[in-house]
Amino acid sequence: MKDIADIPNLMAEIGTSAKAASAELAFAPATAKTRALNAAADAVWAKRAGIIAANVKDMAYGRDKGLSAAMLDRLMLDEARIQGIVDGLRAVAAQDDPVGEVLTEWDMPSGLHIRRVRTPLGVVGVIYESRPNVTADAGALCLKSGNAVILRGGSESFHSSGAIHACLVEGLKAAGLPEAAIQLVPTRDRAAVQELLTMVDTVDVIVPRGGKGLVGLVQREARVPVFAHLEGIVHIYLDAAADPQKALDVVMNAKTRRTGICGAAECLLIHESLVDTIGQGVLRALIDAGVRVHANETLQGIEGTLAATADDWGKEYLDLDIAARVVRDVDDAIAHIRQYGSHHTDCIITEDDPTAERFFERLDSAILMRNASTQFADGGEFGMGAEIGIATGKMHARGPVGAAQLTSFKYLVDGNGTVRP
Repeated sequence: MKDIADIPNLMAEIGTSAKAASAELAFAPATAKTRALNAAADAVWAKRAGIIAANVKDMAYGRDKGLSAAMLDRLMLDEARIQGIVDGLRAVAAQDDPVGEVLTEWDMPSGLHIRRVRTPLGVVGVIYESRPNVTADAGALCLKSGNAVILRGGSESFHSSGAIHACLVEGLKAAGLPEAAIQLVPTRDRAAVQELLTMVDTVDVIVPRGGKGLVGLVQREARVPVFAHLEGIVHIYLDAAADPQKALDVVMNAKTRRTGICGAAECLLIHESLVDTIGQGVLRALIDAGVRVHANETLQGIEGTLAATADDWGKEYLDLDIAARVVRDVDDAIAHIRQYGSHHTDCIITEDDPTAERFFERLDSAILMRNASTQFADGGEFGMGAEIGIATGKMHARGPVGAAQLTSFKYLVDGNGTVRP
Protein backbone atom coordinates (compact mmCIF):
# COMPACT_ATOMS: atom_id res chain seq x y z
CA MET A 1 0.00 0.00 0.00
CA LYS A 2 1.50 3.30 -1.09
CA ASP A 3 1.81 6.10 1.46
CA ILE A 4 -0.05 8.92 -0.29
CA ALA A 5 1.07 11.45 2.34
CA ASP A 6 4.72 11.15 1.28
CA ILE A 7 4.34 12.68 -2.18
CA PRO A 8 7.98 12.50 -3.36
CA ASN A 9 8.25 8.84 -2.41
CA LEU A 10 4.79 8.06 -3.81
CA MET A 11 5.62 9.57 -7.19
CA ALA A 12 9.05 7.93 -7.26
CA GLU A 13 7.41 4.52 -6.72
CA ILE A 14 4.84 5.21 -9.42
CA GLY A 15 7.57 6.31 -11.83
CA THR A 16 9.78 3.30 -11.15
CA SER A 17 6.93 0.82 -11.62
CA ALA A 18 5.80 2.62 -14.80
CA LYS A 19 9.29 2.41 -16.28
CA ALA A 20 9.45 -1.31 -15.54
CA ALA A 21 6.02 -1.81 -17.10
CA SER A 22 7.01 0.15 -20.19
CA ALA A 23 9.89 -2.24 -20.81
CA GLU A 24 7.41 -5.14 -20.98
CA LEU A 25 4.86 -3.23 -23.04
CA ALA A 26 7.45 -2.39 -25.69
CA PHE A 27 7.27 -5.97 -26.96
CA ALA A 28 3.79 -6.98 -25.74
CA PRO A 29 1.80 -8.82 -28.42
CA ALA A 30 -0.77 -6.74 -30.25
CA THR A 31 -3.38 -9.35 -29.34
CA ALA A 32 -2.78 -8.83 -25.62
CA LYS A 33 -3.21 -5.06 -25.89
CA THR A 34 -6.39 -5.50 -27.92
CA ARG A 35 -7.75 -7.96 -25.38
CA ALA A 36 -6.97 -5.59 -22.50
CA LEU A 37 -8.81 -2.70 -24.15
CA ASN A 38 -11.88 -4.75 -25.02
CA ALA A 39 -12.00 -6.18 -21.50
CA ALA A 40 -11.72 -2.64 -20.11
CA ALA A 41 -14.63 -1.57 -22.33
CA ASP A 42 -16.70 -4.47 -21.01
CA ALA A 43 -15.87 -3.44 -17.45
CA VAL A 44 -16.78 0.23 -18.03
CA TRP A 45 -20.19 -0.71 -19.37
CA ALA A 46 -20.83 -3.31 -16.67
CA LYS A 47 -19.92 -0.79 -13.96
CA ARG A 48 -21.59 2.26 -15.51
CA ALA A 49 -23.93 2.73 -12.54
CA GLY A 50 -20.97 2.93 -10.17
CA ILE A 51 -19.13 5.32 -12.49
CA ILE A 52 -22.17 7.61 -12.66
CA ALA A 53 -22.50 7.48 -8.85
CA ALA A 54 -18.84 8.49 -8.55
CA ASN A 55 -19.48 11.30 -11.03
CA VAL A 56 -22.36 12.62 -8.91
CA LYS A 57 -19.83 13.20 -6.12
CA ASP A 58 -17.54 15.01 -8.54
CA MET A 59 -20.34 17.19 -9.87
CA ALA A 60 -21.23 18.24 -6.33
CA TYR A 61 -17.56 19.01 -5.65
CA GLY A 62 -17.37 21.01 -8.88
CA ARG A 63 -20.44 23.07 -8.05
CA ASP A 64 -19.07 23.79 -4.57
CA LYS A 65 -15.80 24.82 -6.20
CA GLY A 66 -17.67 27.28 -8.43
CA LEU A 67 -16.98 25.67 -11.80
CA SER A 68 -18.65 27.37 -14.76
CA ALA A 69 -21.54 25.72 -16.59
CA ALA A 70 -19.18 24.86 -19.46
CA MET A 71 -16.68 23.20 -17.11
CA LEU A 72 -19.46 21.29 -15.34
CA ASP A 73 -20.59 20.05 -18.75
CA ARG A 74 -17.07 18.76 -19.40
CA LEU A 75 -17.13 16.99 -16.06
CA MET A 76 -20.56 15.38 -16.32
CA LEU A 77 -21.02 11.71 -17.19
CA ASP A 78 -24.29 10.05 -18.10
CA GLU A 79 -25.03 6.74 -19.77
CA ALA A 80 -24.66 8.21 -23.26
CA ARG A 81 -21.21 9.60 -22.47
CA ILE A 82 -20.18 6.33 -20.88
CA GLN A 83 -21.28 4.61 -24.08
CA GLY A 84 -18.93 7.04 -25.83
CA ILE A 85 -16.08 5.96 -23.54
CA VAL A 86 -16.82 2.30 -24.32
CA ASP A 87 -16.96 3.02 -28.05
CA GLY A 88 -13.66 4.88 -27.83
CA LEU A 89 -11.94 1.99 -26.07
CA ARG A 90 -13.22 -0.48 -28.66
CA ALA A 91 -12.22 1.82 -31.52
CA VAL A 92 -8.64 2.04 -30.23
CA ALA A 93 -8.61 -1.72 -29.68
CA ALA A 94 -9.61 -2.27 -33.31
CA GLN A 95 -6.86 -0.08 -34.74
CA ASP A 96 -3.72 -1.51 -36.25
CA ASP A 97 -0.93 -1.76 -33.69
CA PRO A 98 1.61 0.99 -34.51
CA VAL A 99 4.55 -0.63 -32.68
CA GLY A 100 6.97 -2.25 -35.08
CA GLU A 101 5.39 -0.69 -38.17
CA VAL A 102 8.00 -0.23 -40.88
CA LEU A 103 7.88 3.45 -41.85
CA THR A 104 10.39 3.10 -44.66
CA GLU A 105 13.21 0.78 -45.69
CA TRP A 106 16.02 0.85 -48.19
CA ASP A 107 19.23 -0.87 -49.32
CA MET A 108 22.64 0.76 -49.37
CA PRO A 109 25.48 0.05 -51.84
CA SER A 110 27.49 -1.19 -48.84
CA GLY A 111 25.13 -4.16 -48.56
CA LEU A 112 23.21 -2.87 -45.54
CA HIS A 113 19.44 -3.15 -45.41
CA ILE A 114 17.97 -0.39 -43.23
CA ARG A 115 14.47 -0.15 -41.77
CA ARG A 116 12.95 2.69 -39.77
CA VAL A 117 10.29 1.26 -37.46
CA ARG A 118 7.91 2.68 -34.85
CA THR A 119 8.86 2.20 -31.22
CA PRO A 120 7.12 3.39 -28.02
CA LEU A 121 8.16 6.60 -26.29
CA GLY A 122 8.32 4.82 -22.92
CA VAL A 123 6.43 6.45 -20.03
CA VAL A 124 3.88 9.19 -20.69
CA GLY A 125 2.60 11.49 -17.94
CA VAL A 126 -0.85 12.95 -18.60
CA ILE A 127 -2.11 15.86 -16.48
CA TYR A 128 -5.71 16.86 -17.14
CA GLU A 129 -8.66 18.80 -15.77
CA SER A 130 -12.37 18.08 -15.48
CA ARG A 131 -13.04 15.62 -18.31
CA PRO A 132 -12.95 12.14 -16.76
CA ASN A 133 -13.17 10.47 -20.18
CA VAL A 134 -9.52 11.49 -20.67
CA THR A 135 -8.69 8.73 -18.19
CA ALA A 136 -9.94 6.15 -20.68
CA ASP A 137 -8.70 7.92 -23.82
CA ALA A 138 -5.17 8.44 -22.52
CA GLY A 139 -4.94 5.01 -20.95
CA ALA A 140 -6.10 3.32 -24.15
CA LEU A 141 -3.87 5.25 -26.53
CA CYS A 142 -0.77 4.82 -24.39
CA LEU A 143 -1.38 1.10 -24.04
CA LYS A 144 -2.02 0.67 -27.77
CA SER A 145 1.25 2.44 -28.55
CA GLY A 146 3.20 0.33 -26.07
CA ASN A 147 3.70 3.10 -23.51
CA ALA A 148 3.11 3.02 -19.79
CA VAL A 149 1.12 6.00 -18.56
CA ILE A 150 0.84 7.97 -15.33
CA LEU A 151 -2.50 9.74 -15.15
CA ARG A 152 -3.04 12.75 -12.93
CA GLY A 153 -6.67 13.84 -13.23
CA GLY A 154 -8.13 17.08 -11.97
CA SER A 155 -9.27 17.36 -8.37
CA GLU A 156 -12.84 17.82 -9.58
CA SER A 157 -12.85 14.50 -11.51
CA PHE A 158 -11.16 12.50 -8.74
CA HIS A 159 -13.91 9.93 -8.11
CA SER A 160 -14.97 9.49 -11.75
CA SER A 161 -11.40 9.02 -12.93
CA GLY A 162 -10.77 6.50 -10.17
CA ALA A 163 -13.80 4.44 -11.18
CA ILE A 164 -12.78 4.44 -14.85
CA HIS A 165 -9.17 3.63 -14.01
CA ALA A 166 -10.27 0.58 -12.04
CA CYS A 167 -11.89 -0.73 -15.23
CA LEU A 168 -8.69 -0.20 -17.21
CA VAL A 169 -6.78 -2.19 -14.59
CA GLU A 170 -9.32 -5.01 -14.94
CA GLY A 171 -8.53 -5.06 -18.64
CA LEU A 172 -4.79 -5.27 -18.00
CA LYS A 173 -5.30 -8.16 -15.60
CA ALA A 174 -7.51 -10.02 -18.08
CA ALA A 175 -4.78 -9.78 -20.72
CA GLY A 176 -1.90 -10.67 -18.42
CA LEU A 177 -0.25 -7.27 -18.82
CA PRO A 178 1.43 -5.39 -15.94
CA GLU A 179 -1.03 -3.43 -13.82
CA ALA A 180 1.50 -0.62 -13.56
CA ALA A 181 1.07 0.00 -17.29
CA ILE A 182 -1.78 2.41 -16.46
CA GLN A 183 -1.50 4.19 -13.11
CA LEU A 184 -3.64 6.96 -11.65
CA VAL A 185 -2.06 9.29 -9.11
CA PRO A 186 -4.16 8.57 -5.99
CA THR A 187 -4.19 12.07 -4.47
CA ARG A 188 -5.55 15.54 -5.18
CA ASP A 189 -2.37 17.08 -3.70
CA ARG A 190 -0.89 19.52 -6.24
CA ALA A 191 2.58 18.56 -5.09
CA ALA A 192 2.15 15.38 -7.13
CA VAL A 193 2.03 17.46 -10.30
CA GLN A 194 5.23 19.27 -9.37
CA GLU A 195 6.96 15.93 -8.83
CA LEU A 196 5.70 14.48 -12.11
CA LEU A 197 7.04 17.44 -14.08
CA THR A 198 10.59 16.78 -12.92
CA MET A 199 10.75 12.95 -13.12
CA VAL A 200 13.29 12.91 -15.94
CA ASP A 201 14.66 9.50 -14.96
CA THR A 202 11.35 7.70 -15.35
CA VAL A 203 9.02 9.85 -17.51
CA ASP A 204 9.67 10.48 -21.20
CA VAL A 205 7.00 13.02 -22.10
CA ILE A 206 4.26 15.06 -20.39
CA VAL A 207 0.91 15.77 -22.01
CA PRO A 208 -1.14 18.50 -20.27
CA ARG A 209 -4.81 18.65 -21.17
CA GLY A 210 -6.72 21.55 -19.71
CA GLY A 211 -6.97 25.31 -19.51
CA LYS A 212 -4.36 27.97 -20.08
CA GLY A 213 -3.39 28.04 -16.39
CA LEU A 214 -2.58 24.34 -16.26
CA VAL A 215 -0.78 24.19 -19.60
CA GLY A 216 1.20 27.35 -18.87
CA LEU A 217 2.31 25.93 -15.52
CA VAL A 218 3.44 22.69 -17.16
CA GLN A 219 5.35 24.45 -19.93
CA ARG A 220 7.09 26.77 -17.46
CA GLU A 221 8.07 24.18 -14.87
CA ALA A 222 8.47 20.84 -16.66
CA ARG A 223 11.93 19.38 -17.05
CA VAL A 224 10.39 16.51 -19.01
CA PRO A 225 9.56 17.22 -22.70
CA VAL A 226 5.98 18.45 -23.23
CA PHE A 227 3.31 17.96 -25.94
CA ALA A 228 0.89 20.83 -25.40
CA HIS A 229 -1.36 23.56 -26.62
CA LEU A 230 -2.04 26.61 -24.51
CA GLU A 231 -5.43 27.57 -25.95
CA GLY A 232 -7.89 26.74 -28.69
CA ILE A 233 -8.41 30.20 -30.15
CA VAL A 234 -10.37 28.98 -33.14
CA HIS A 235 -11.27 31.31 -36.04
CA ILE A 236 -13.81 30.95 -38.83
CA TYR A 237 -13.47 33.22 -41.87
CA LEU A 238 -16.57 33.82 -44.00
CA ASP A 239 -15.14 34.54 -47.44
CA ALA A 240 -16.83 36.61 -50.16
CA ALA A 241 -17.56 33.33 -51.96
CA ALA A 242 -19.14 31.64 -48.92
CA ASP A 243 -22.28 29.57 -49.42
CA PRO A 244 -24.99 31.08 -47.16
CA GLN A 245 -26.38 27.79 -45.85
CA LYS A 246 -22.95 26.28 -45.25
CA ALA A 247 -21.88 29.43 -43.43
CA LEU A 248 -24.90 29.30 -41.13
CA ASP A 249 -24.70 25.58 -40.45
CA VAL A 250 -20.96 25.49 -39.82
CA VAL A 251 -20.76 28.57 -37.60
CA MET A 252 -23.74 27.57 -35.47
CA ASN A 253 -22.40 24.06 -34.92
CA ALA A 254 -18.83 25.26 -34.34
CA LYS A 255 -19.94 27.72 -31.65
CA THR A 256 -22.96 26.16 -29.95
CA ARG A 257 -22.69 22.36 -30.14
CA ARG A 258 -20.35 22.23 -27.14
CA THR A 259 -18.85 25.52 -26.01
CA GLY A 260 -16.37 24.05 -23.52
CA ILE A 261 -14.17 22.07 -25.91
CA CYS A 262 -10.99 23.34 -27.52
CA GLY A 263 -12.44 23.07 -31.05
CA ALA A 264 -15.28 25.50 -30.32
CA ALA A 265 -15.19 28.62 -32.50
CA GLU A 266 -14.12 31.76 -30.63
CA CYS A 267 -13.78 34.38 -33.37
CA LEU A 268 -15.76 35.01 -36.57
CA LEU A 269 -14.11 36.99 -39.39
CA ILE A 270 -16.54 38.32 -42.02
CA HIS A 271 -15.63 39.58 -45.49
CA GLU A 272 -16.69 43.19 -45.88
CA SER A 273 -18.99 42.36 -48.80
CA LEU A 274 -21.09 40.07 -46.57
CA VAL A 275 -21.86 42.43 -43.69
CA ASP A 276 -25.45 43.15 -44.77
CA THR A 277 -26.22 39.66 -46.09
CA ILE A 278 -24.68 36.38 -44.90
CA GLY A 279 -22.77 38.00 -42.05
CA GLN A 280 -25.82 39.66 -40.56
CA GLY A 281 -27.85 36.46 -40.89
CA VAL A 282 -25.21 34.39 -39.11
CA LEU A 283 -24.78 36.92 -36.30
CA ARG A 284 -28.55 37.18 -35.88
CA ALA A 285 -28.80 33.39 -35.56
CA LEU A 286 -26.00 33.33 -32.97
CA ILE A 287 -27.66 36.06 -30.90
CA ASP A 288 -31.04 34.30 -31.11
CA ALA A 289 -29.32 31.15 -29.82
CA GLY A 290 -28.10 33.02 -26.74
CA VAL A 291 -24.55 33.70 -27.91
CA ARG A 292 -23.02 37.00 -26.78
CA VAL A 293 -21.44 38.52 -29.88
CA HIS A 294 -18.51 40.86 -29.14
CA ALA A 295 -18.46 42.88 -32.37
CA ASN A 296 -16.09 45.41 -33.85
CA GLU A 297 -17.38 48.88 -34.73
CA THR A 298 -18.57 47.94 -38.23
CA LEU A 299 -20.89 45.26 -36.84
CA GLN A 300 -22.23 47.10 -33.83
CA GLY A 301 -25.23 48.35 -35.77
CA ILE A 302 -26.64 44.82 -35.63
CA GLU A 303 -29.11 44.71 -32.75
CA GLY A 304 -27.98 42.62 -29.80
CA THR A 305 -24.23 42.81 -30.38
CA LEU A 306 -21.82 43.96 -27.68
CA ALA A 307 -18.91 46.32 -28.29
CA ALA A 308 -15.70 44.32 -28.56
CA THR A 309 -12.69 45.39 -26.54
CA ALA A 310 -9.03 44.75 -27.27
CA ASP A 311 -9.20 41.75 -24.93
CA ASP A 312 -11.79 40.00 -27.11
CA TRP A 313 -9.30 39.32 -29.90
CA GLY A 314 -7.33 36.20 -29.10
CA LYS A 315 -9.65 35.17 -26.26
CA GLU A 316 -10.69 31.58 -25.53
CA TYR A 317 -14.20 31.99 -24.10
CA LEU A 318 -15.20 28.31 -23.73
CA ASP A 319 -18.71 29.68 -23.26
CA LEU A 320 -21.60 31.20 -25.23
CA ASP A 321 -19.47 34.10 -26.46
CA ILE A 322 -17.83 34.84 -29.78
CA ALA A 323 -15.79 37.77 -31.10
CA ALA A 324 -16.67 39.08 -34.57
CA ARG A 325 -15.02 41.55 -36.90
CA VAL A 326 -15.05 42.59 -40.53
CA VAL A 327 -11.99 41.96 -42.74
CA ARG A 328 -11.16 43.27 -46.21
CA ASP A 329 -10.21 39.97 -47.80
CA VAL A 330 -8.58 36.59 -47.15
CA ASP A 331 -5.17 38.19 -46.56
CA ASP A 332 -6.65 40.46 -43.88
CA ALA A 333 -8.20 37.36 -42.26
CA ILE A 334 -4.87 35.54 -42.41
CA ALA A 335 -3.10 38.50 -40.81
CA HIS A 336 -5.65 38.59 -37.97
CA ILE A 337 -5.29 34.85 -37.33
CA ARG A 338 -1.50 35.08 -37.38
CA GLN A 339 -1.66 37.83 -34.76
CA TYR A 340 -4.31 36.39 -32.45
CA GLY A 341 -4.52 32.65 -33.18
CA SER A 342 -3.06 29.80 -31.16
CA HIS A 343 -2.07 27.44 -34.03
CA HIS A 344 -4.87 25.06 -33.02
CA THR A 345 -7.69 25.03 -35.60
CA ASP A 346 -8.87 27.62 -38.12
CA CYS A 347 -11.52 27.40 -40.84
CA ILE A 348 -12.55 29.10 -44.07
CA ILE A 349 -16.05 29.05 -45.54
CA THR A 350 -15.74 29.52 -49.30
CA GLU A 351 -16.66 28.00 -52.66
CA ASP A 352 -13.56 29.52 -54.27
CA ASP A 353 -10.74 26.99 -54.59
CA PRO A 354 -7.82 29.43 -55.03
CA THR A 355 -8.89 31.39 -51.94
CA ALA A 356 -9.14 28.19 -49.91
CA GLU A 357 -5.70 27.12 -51.11
CA ARG A 358 -4.26 30.51 -50.13
CA PHE A 359 -5.77 30.15 -46.64
CA PHE A 360 -4.35 26.62 -46.27
CA GLU A 361 -0.94 27.54 -47.67
CA ARG A 362 -0.34 30.70 -45.66
CA LEU A 363 -1.52 29.64 -42.21
CA ASP A 364 0.39 27.25 -40.01
CA SER A 365 -2.28 26.03 -37.60
CA ALA A 366 -2.11 22.37 -36.65
CA ILE A 367 -5.55 21.89 -38.24
CA LEU A 368 -7.00 23.90 -41.12
CA MET A 369 -10.54 23.29 -42.37
CA ARG A 370 -12.77 24.33 -45.24
CA ASN A 371 -16.56 24.31 -45.06
CA ALA A 372 -16.58 22.07 -41.98
CA SER A 373 -17.29 22.65 -38.30
CA THR A 374 -14.23 23.14 -36.14
CA GLN A 375 -15.87 20.82 -33.61
CA PHE A 376 -14.41 18.03 -35.78
CA ALA A 377 -10.96 18.96 -34.39
CA ASP A 378 -10.86 15.73 -32.43
CA GLY A 379 -8.87 12.53 -32.68
CA GLY A 380 -11.99 10.38 -32.70
CA GLU A 381 -13.36 12.32 -35.67
CA PHE A 382 -10.01 11.94 -37.42
CA GLY A 383 -10.31 8.15 -37.24
CA MET A 384 -7.85 7.78 -34.36
CA GLY A 385 -10.47 6.28 -32.03
CA ALA A 386 -9.56 8.84 -29.39
CA GLU A 387 -6.86 11.39 -28.70
CA ILE A 388 -4.62 12.21 -25.80
CA GLY A 389 -4.75 15.90 -26.74
CA ILE A 390 -4.18 18.35 -29.59
CA ALA A 391 -0.55 19.38 -29.94
CA THR A 392 0.11 22.82 -31.43
CA GLY A 393 3.90 22.80 -31.22
CA LYS A 394 6.08 21.85 -34.16
CA MET A 395 8.28 19.17 -32.62
CA HIS A 396 7.37 15.49 -32.90
CA ALA A 397 3.56 15.48 -32.63
CA ARG A 398 1.11 17.98 -34.13
CA GLY A 399 -2.68 18.09 -34.17
CA PRO A 400 -4.65 15.22 -32.59
CA VAL A 401 -2.25 12.96 -30.73
CA GLY A 402 -3.35 9.37 -31.25
CA ALA A 403 -1.55 6.08 -30.82
CA ALA A 404 0.78 6.54 -33.80
CA GLN A 405 1.82 10.00 -32.56
CA LEU A 406 2.82 8.44 -29.21
CA THR A 407 5.64 6.56 -30.87
CA SER A 408 9.15 7.45 -31.92
CA PHE A 409 11.23 5.33 -34.26
CA LYS A 410 14.43 3.37 -34.36
CA TYR A 411 16.62 2.07 -37.16
CA LEU A 412 17.09 -1.66 -37.68
CA VAL A 413 20.16 -2.40 -39.78
CA ASP A 414 20.88 -5.84 -41.29
CA GLY A 415 24.17 -6.83 -42.83
CA ASN A 416 25.93 -10.03 -43.86
CA GLY A 417 29.32 -9.75 -42.23
CA THR A 418 29.41 -6.26 -43.74
CA VAL A 419 32.39 -4.09 -42.80
CA ARG A 420 33.13 -0.45 -43.56
CA PRO A 421 36.19 0.19 -45.75
